[in-house]
Amino acid sequence: MKKLKRKKLGKSLAISGLATLLILSGCGGSDEPADSQDGKLTLNFLTQSSPLAPADPNDKLIFKRLEEKTGIHIQWKNYTNDVFAEKRNLAVASGDLPDAIFDAGYGDYDLLKLAKDGVIIPLEDLIDSHMPNFKKVLDQAPEYRSMITAPDGHIYSFPWIEELGSDKGRIQSVDNFPWINVEWLDKLGLDMPTTTDELKEVLIAFKTQDPNGNGKADEIPLSFINKPGGEDLTFLFASFGLGENWDHTVVTNDGKVVFTAADEGYKEAVKFIHELYKEGLVDIEATQQDWNTYLAKGKDHRYGLYFTWDKANITGMNDTYELMPPLAGPSGEINVTRTNGIGLDRGRMVITSSNKHPEETAKWVDALYEPLQSVQNNWGTYGDDTQQNIFELDEEKGMLKHLPLEGTAPVELRQKTSVAGPLAILDEYYGKYTTMPDDAAWRLELMEDVMVPHMKAENTYPKVFFSIEELDRLSAIETDLFAYLERMRTEWYQNGKVEEQWGAYLQELDRLGLQEWLSIKQAGYDRNVK
Repeated sequence: MKKLKRKKLGKSLAISGLATLLILSGCGGSDEPADSQDGKLTLNFLTQSSPLAPADPNDKLIFKRLEEKTGIHIQWKNYTNDVFAEKRNLAVASGDLPDAIFDAGYGDYDLLKLAKDGVIIPLEDLIDSHMPNFKKVLDQAPEYRSMITAPDGHIYSFPWIEELGSDKGRIQSVDNFPWINVEWLDKLGLDMPTTTDELKEVLIAFKTQDPNGNGKADEIPLSFINKPGGEDLTFLFASFGLGENWDHTVVTNDGKVVFTAADEGYKEAVKFIHELYKEGLVDIEATQQDWNTYLAKGKDHRYGLYFTWDKANITGMNDTYELMPPLAGPSGEINVTRTNGIGLDRGRMVITSSNKHPEETAKWVDALYEPLQSVQNNWGTYGDDTQQNIFELDEEKGMLKHLPLEGTAPVELRQKTSVAGPLAILDEYYGKYTTMPDDAAWRLELMEDVMVPHMKAENTYPKVFFSIEELDRLSAIETDLFAYLERMRTEWYQNGKVEEQWGAYLQELDRLGLQEWLSIKQAGYDRNVK
């Protein structure tokens, strides 16, 4: 069978320079009176974290070390991820503002509205005067200064930046990798499918031929989570044309912005998924299940084909599942749709107007952008004798080296030990300040070998910072437009009739504002590619 072989990873990357160990100076005082703890300036931050992490962020080794080095104590008000947005919004609405919101989760509209209302402050002067680490990042990669600058010329938030690969080969270029059960293929004497028709036949065999050998029809030929993201099955749509991604936006090679869900190829893809439903090949829970349900069935290896970023998080890093290559569709063409994602989160941290120590706060934040510190913020730390470490520190080279995961799901280890706030990791840091994590290096290799050769699109939609007026219109249109397309798609998956209803569907998209949406998106694209 045509089984994909995973290449062995090299044990080290080339060392491009000698890194220095993290040395941070203590932050000075202020003329304003300050709360203090053991003589240290105390700042009050609001944040979020995983339920797997300590309830008090100060129990994380990264923050303990940071306090020692900066001389600043952070008093945290921490909420779990599931309730954070509500608690954050209540705090802002009540006027009971912390000094800063860390791992803030703010979108562009939030930032502009908070700035307009005077809740958060502009940061560009603080960056240029008090943040040498971050300023160095922006000097080395000036495109990020442009991307974090609002249309009014101000910077309102500190970003998270993570580079892993570039252009078509960047790690975010495909999020929903298709993982196929190769043990079942072997058991049934089947080859890796190479076309959509072959995939259908493979899934029928998974359903009818008892590949797990238990005498029960309990196999799930295909499963997914029916919402935009890494667990959606829309990877398959590219076999029928331009394809689909989480924001329903692609850019043609001549620079035209296209709404994916109005494309003829999209219609053909939906028809194909309905064929799979009609044959009983799709998980009956797919349209309702959440992550935990999806994960539980994945751990039991009940899936023939499923979708996710990294199989280690669902079915484990073993040989049961392998990456399925992109499939040729009815036309014989093979395509892989590129997402529009890059490793940038603009709204990762803000300083509020209640903060009486913005300069000291900026200096504390700047410590997060020091290369060795950023690496730890993102993945976790070293030398923790209470739990598994993600790194070991090579003091001679001043470099953090990733340790083997030893079967631990990478996402779980990161949730326990990393801090997820503002940081910057540029491609040039690998081999200098840190090794690349094995899971990322492996995924990038798969991307380069399997996905990149079939990416037809030369353009992606950039990280446009729209004005508040543009965002108002986009948000108003998308609320109904996206809900409608996702409802119709689910109905078509299950019941068919996409061909009969397609004309009326396109008319409804226009009624809901599609043409205005395309006009705003095209204008934003054109501004950014000048």
